[in-house]
Amino acid sequence: MKWSNIKELLMHILFFLTACVSIFAVVLICVFLFANGIPAIGKIGVFKFLLGTKWKPGNDIYGILPMILGSLYVTAGAIIIGVPIGLLTAVFLAKFCPKGLYKILKPATELMAGVPSVVYGFFGLVVLVPLVQNIFGVAGNTMLTASVLLLPTIIGVSESAIRAVPDSYYEGSLALGASHERSVFFATLPAARSGILAGVVLGIGRAIGETMAVVMVAGNKPRMPQGLLDGVRTM
Repeated sequence: MKWSNIKELLMHILFFLTACVSIFAVVLICVFLFANGIPAIGKIGVFKFLLGTKWKPGNDIYGILPMILGSLYVTAGAIIIGVPIGLLTAVFLAKFCPKGLYKILKPATELMAGVPSVVYGFFGLVVLVPLVQNIFGVAGNTMLTASVLLLPTIIGVSESAIRAVPDSYYEGSLALGASHERSVFFATLPAARSGILAGVVLGIGRAIGETMAVVMVAGNKPRMPQGLLDGVRTM
């Protein structure tokens, strides 16, 4: 067997072992959580735990439905606000942005994607919370503030997917008489659908996983969500 084939086989084994370790780590985390959580849930009652509307550990009341709904609402708000902004920003960078401006915006968007959540939380606490408070006349720690803060990070993946589409799609659309804008939105974007969807999924994953940002600006109030201008606590 040639040395190149041996190296390729070794790398295959290494990657396979790395994947197995990752899966094993996730399994261990799940086992740990269930092993420690199931006895307590059994004493409380599954339905009381999942469907209870009050969270008062001091009174032995453990209902997590408000936190489940708070997480879903904040994530949905972040998606509704962030996906259109992220997708349109990716289209602009890939097809409309001048080269001089691109050299500034591209590093800026990549830098934003890597900013820790606690920094976003501090920004929301000192900027967005007072802004919402002044505009709506309510406490600024609301579900709306958290939704605005958690813009999904889909720009980079979506732009890469758009740029990966062969130029023949765009040029063929132009040859049929379509304008530049129609060619981009009706020929290039549909062809990049799978990559854009992957970016949206990654953005949703980050929106769900943001902890410090939401805790700092959403009010951290374990109660049933009443509206966009009320505080909530997420999972």
